[in-house]
Amino acid sequence: MTVSFNHTIVYATDKRRSAEFLANVLGLPEPQALWSFMTVSLEDGVALDFATASGPISPQHYAFLVTEDEFDGIFARIQRDGIPYWADPARSRPRQINHNDGGRGVYFDDPDGHFLEAITRPYGSGAS
Repeated sequence: MTVSFNHTIVYATDKRRSAEFLANVLGLPEPQALWSFMTVSLEDGVALDFATASGPISPQHYAFLVTEDEFDGIFARIQRDGIPYWADPARSRPRQINHNDGGRGVYFDDPDGHFLEAITRPYGSGAS
């Protein structure tokens, strides 16, 4: 059986602002309009389709596995743009990154409070 993740809808107060924020921080191409969405394309055909919500936003968590070089760029953009960041999901270690499983990770919020994460090693992969 082959099952692949294809896309998800991310609700936002302003779909364009949120899609552009994510694309900028992750160093991705500009979001593209697709039907009523602003789409951010990721590796392997995966897409985040941003939609403007008609009511309150329920913050979600989205984690992105990136290379060491990509992490360097992401972290530099977070710092450059003054985006608050943490080393942990409890937000108890502000202005720090983690080194879980021998990699690096950072947590930060998008404009609507979605809790984003960039990691260089999958959790549970060990420090080898």
